[in-house]
Amino acid sequence: MDILHLIDRLEELLSEGRRLPVGGGVVINRGKLADIVDRMRVAVPREVYDSREIVEQRDEVLREAGDEAEQLLAQAREQLEARIAETEVVKAAQERAADLLADAQSRAAELGRGSEEQARERLDEAQTASLDQMRESDVYALQTLRKLEGELEGFLTTVRSGVDALEIRSADRPKD
Repeated sequence: MDILHLIDRLEELLSEGRRLPVGGGVVINRGKLADIVDRMRVAVPREVYDSREIVEQRDEVLREAGDEAEQLLAQAREQLEARIAETEVVKAAQERAADLLADAQSRAAELGRGSEEQARERLDEAQTASLDQMRESDVYALQTLRKLEGELEGFLTTVRSGVDALEIRSADRPKD
């Protein structure tokens, strides 16, 4: 029997039923209703029952797929968070390295400037000391030369006196 025909029979049964005065209910023959319901069960094609099983299986597959998708999403989130954390650690390390490098370069430049300044100061001090020593050497040499000049003048005076005395003596002696 065709299911649509049985549905039509249900409608007829409802229309034949007595209406209740209160609430809009209908009284129908229970046996006839049970008979139509039994025939409907028999008339339902096997595919409908199979489709119910397929729908149940589909729901189970969808549930499992949803669970698996949630697990995959959780794993992906964990991996993403780990990579973000690694990226942040790497970025922080690179920034720290750049800061250390900049600090080292700054210190090296400062030390270089300090060394140059210190070298200039020492060179200036050495030049000043050298000039002072040269002046002192010049003063000492001048004093020594004047003293020597005085002594030489004394010797020269003595030598002239000796030469003069010898010339006088020689002039006073008869010539042979």
